[in-house]
Amino acid sequence: MKLDAILRITVKLILPFMLLFALYVHFHGDFGPGGGFQAGVISAAMVILYSLVFGIVAAKRVVPQELVERLIPLGVLIFASAGIPALFEGRHFLDYGVLSHHNPAHGHEYGILLIETGVLITVSSTMIAIFYAFAERGRS
Repeated sequence: MKLDAILRITVKLILPFMLLFALYVHFHGDFGPGGGFQAGVISAAMVILYSLVFGIVAAKRVVPQELVERLIPLGVLIFASAGIPALFEGRHFLDYGVLSHHNPAHGHEYGILLIETGVLITVSSTMIAIFYAFAERGRS
């Protein structure tokens, strides 16, 4: 694949648009179809595409495996942390209204954004970790 310049250049041109689309899907998720899961799949597909074209070693330089393994629980922590403020106020877990004391509707927006961000990070990291595990199989 080292001589396939057209494929490499095309992938380098496509990757920023994939990231932009993932961010669009993420931030548009509370208004329409999409959200953290879909954006996580798209962002993981970016890394997987990069790895398929440039190699697993190059992909691990861009997105190290240690970082991926640390991001999985971070996403779960972000998801869980969205509900903790409500518990301190004596309300139900994931009651987003407490995230903004001035306007509960804003609190719902903040809560959804936190939840979706946690899902994005967890799904993306998990898919990349699974890909790395399968890519490394049989290499030892």
